[in-house]
Amino acid sequence: MNFNSKNPFLNSKRFSSNAEPRTEVHQAQIIDYNQEMTVSGTINKTAILFLILCGAAMVTWWMTFNGMNPMLPTIGGAIVGFILVLVSSFKPQLSPYLAPGYALFEGLFIGGISAIFELKFPGIVINAVGATLVTFLVCLGLYKFRIVKVTEQFKSVVVAATLAIATYYLISWVVSMFTNWTPVHYGNSMMSIGISVFVIIIAALNLFLDFDLIEKGAREKMPKFMEWYGAMGLMITLVWLYIEFLRLLSKLSSKD
Repeated sequence: MNFNSKNPFLNSKRFSSNAEPRTEVHQAQIIDYNQEMTVSGTINKTAILFLILCGAAMVTWWMTFNGMNPMLPTIGGAIVGFILVLVSSFKPQLSPYLAPGYALFEGLFIGGISAIFELKFPGIVINAVGATLVTFLVCLGLYKFRIVKVTEQFKSVVVAATLAIATYYLISWVVSMFTNWTPVHYGNSMMSIGISVFVIIIAALNLFLDFDLIEKGAREKMPKFMEWYGAMGLMITLVWLYIEFLRLLSKLSSKD
């Protein structure tokens, strides 16, 4: 079995290392299937994380529109959320505790950043949410009906593109901190808009890898805690997709 994904979570080593070893089962042994990962269980846990994220987002959103400074919870949420992702990637068995924490702190970040964009571009948040939801449903439908098949070549292309984007963002951020250079993805030029569209496409393609890995994880009867792990990984991709839609729509709005 060869799983590959550049979602910070859903990767072959993590899923393979947490699959329970196959042993010969005695006829009298009782198998508790409630302790195995299932697709429906992962969906339910994704819904729970989504509700937590939305609830937390309302906090910093409310703070912003009531005259309070949301920067501390926004920045703090982003940092703590990132730390929880790193911890879970090394300790997936802790995901039942870390995944809700991630959703909570990431929600603080999402609410704050969304409010900042909304103040500058009224109506942008509902459009970004709608675009993210539609993209998710379309990708889910294409995967469910096997219109898009996740082959090894497909995985390789998406992984390579995701790594290239991450590397470019990192280098751009570091260089811009110490020089006056403005990265080409800043601003509202056609080049910048084109980059945003490309990144959104790659983020959407990562959803197919997430769906495939969750399905295979359930098929391999991985431990129950991997449902939280898989749900958290899917949420990471959705958050990335939503942020990129915010960026694209802000660029398009600023051209008007």
